[in-house]
Amino acid sequence: MQPTYILSFILMSALAAYFIGRTRAYAVSGSCGGVKGLHSLPSHYGMWTALWCALPALLLFAVWHAAESPIITSMVVADMPAEISSLPASKLSLVINDIKNIDAGNIVSSSPSPAMVQAAERYRSLHNISGMVMSGVIIAMVVAAGFIIRQKIAPSLKARNKVETLVRFLLFLCSLFAILITLGILLSVIFEALRFFQVVPLNEFLFGLSWSPQTSMRSDQIGSSGAFGAVPVFAGTAMIAFIAMLVAVPIGLMSAIYLSEYAGSRFRTVAKPLLEILAGIPTVVYGFFAALTVAPFIRDAGGLVGLSVSSESALAAGLVMGIMIIPFVSSLSDDVIHAVPQTLRDGALALGATKYETISNVVIPAALPGIVGGILLAVSRAIGETMIVVMAAGLSANLTANPLKAVTTVTVQIVTLLVGDQEFDSPKTLAAFALGLLLFLFTLVLNIIALYVVRKYREQYE
Repeated sequence: MQPTYILSFILMSALAAYFIGRTRAYAVSGSCGGVKGLHSLPSHYGMWTALWCALPALLLFAVWHAAESPIITSMVVADMPAEISSLPASKLSLVINDIKNIDAGNIVSSSPSPAMVQAAERYRSLHNISGMVMSGVIIAMVVAAGFIIRQKIAPSLKARNKVETLVRFLLFLCSLFAILITLGILLSVIFEALRFFQVVPLNEFLFGLSWSPQTSMRSDQIGSSGAFGAVPVFAGTAMIAFIAMLVAVPIGLMSAIYLSEYAGSRFRTVAKPLLEILAGIPTVVYGFFAALTVAPFIRDAGGLVGLSVSSESALAAGLVMGIMIIPFVSSLSDDVIHAVPQTLRDGALALGATKYETISNVVIPAALPGIVGGILLAVSRAIGETMIVVMAAGLSANLTANPLKAVTTVTVQIVTLLVGDQEFDSPKTLAAFALGLLLFLFTLVLNIIALYVVRKYREQYE
C-alpha cells in the first residue's frame, strides 16, 4: 500500500473514531442522568478515541518508513556478489543509487548488468513485502486501539484532562522539534565551515578583497588555486539590500501611515489588497522585469548623461527588490499602526496637537516595535533574495561602491558554488557553508539590534 493511502486510512479512521467515541459518550450518559453527569464533554471522549487511534499508528508509520530503506538496502547489498558488496562506501552508494533508478524505471548511466537487474528486482520485492506488512500492522493497531478505548469510555473517565495533557505534550514536541531542526542546521553549517577554514585561513576569508573560488579538481590539473576573500561578496549584498531598503522603507511606511490614518474605509479596503499583491508575484517575474525593463532603462538613461552603466547593475537589482518588499513593510506597519489604541490619539488631540503631531509624536513611537519588526523582516528578505540578483546584478564579485556596476551577493554565490560537477570536500564547495555561517551571524546581529529597540520602546509605551 502506498504511503499516501496509509496516511489517508489513518486520518479517516481517526475521524470515524471521533464520532464513535462521542456516540459512546452519549450512550453511557444515560446511566448518570444525561450529559451533565459526564466528567467531560462528549467531544472530549471523541477526541480521546481519535488520538489513540491516530497517534500510535502515525508513530509506527514514521519509524517504519525511516528504517525501511536502510534495512532493505543492506539486505540487497548482502545478497549481491562479493566484488560489489565489498566496494568502498563512496562507490557502493553509486551502485545503490543505480539499483533504485532501475527499480523506479529511470535511466541509469550505463546498461545495467544482470546482477544489477536482479538486485533491483530483489529491492522491489522486499519493498512490496514491507509495505504490505506495515499496512497490516497499522490497520490492526488502529482497529484494536479504537475498540479498547471505546470500551473504556465511562462517565468517570477524565477525557478532557487526558486530551489537554496529550495536546500540551504534542505542542511541546513540536516546539522541541523546531528547535532541534534549527540547531541541526546550524551545527551542520558550522561543521562544514570549520573544514573550509582548515584549508583557507579565517583572516583571508574575512578580510580578503578578491573572490574567485575556482580551484583545480585534481593535483595534476592546471587551474587556479582560488581566492576566497569574502569582502566583495558581502559588500555587494549590503549595497543591494541598502538600495532596496531606500525604496521599500519610505514608500512602505508612508503608505501604511496613509492607509491607517488618512484613507477612508472604502479606499483602504481596495488599496491594501492591491498593495499586497506585490508579495505574491514570483521572484522570477521580478527578475525578468529587472533584466528586461529596469536595467536597460538605467543603462540608456546613464548613457544620456555620460555615465558608464553596466548592463547588469546593483541599482537595477536593488530598485526592483525594493518594489518587491514594499508589502512586507507596508502591511505589517499598517497593522501595527492600526492597532494603536484610539485613546492615545484622542488624548493628543484633546491637548491641542494637530493630526500630524499626533501621528509623529504619539502613534509612530507607540507602534515603533512593530514597525522595526516589519523593517527587519524586509531586510532579511532582501538579504536572502537570489533570483533578482542573478538576472539583474550578475555573478561578478566586484568590490565597488558604484551602484552602476555589476556585483553579486552571498546567496547567489552559495547557489553558484553548490551547482556543478565539483567534489563536495573541495574548498570551492565548502566556501558556500562559510558564507552561510557568516550570513547567519549577520542576521543574528540584526535580530539582536531589533530586539533591543523593541524592548526599549515597549517598556516606554506599555
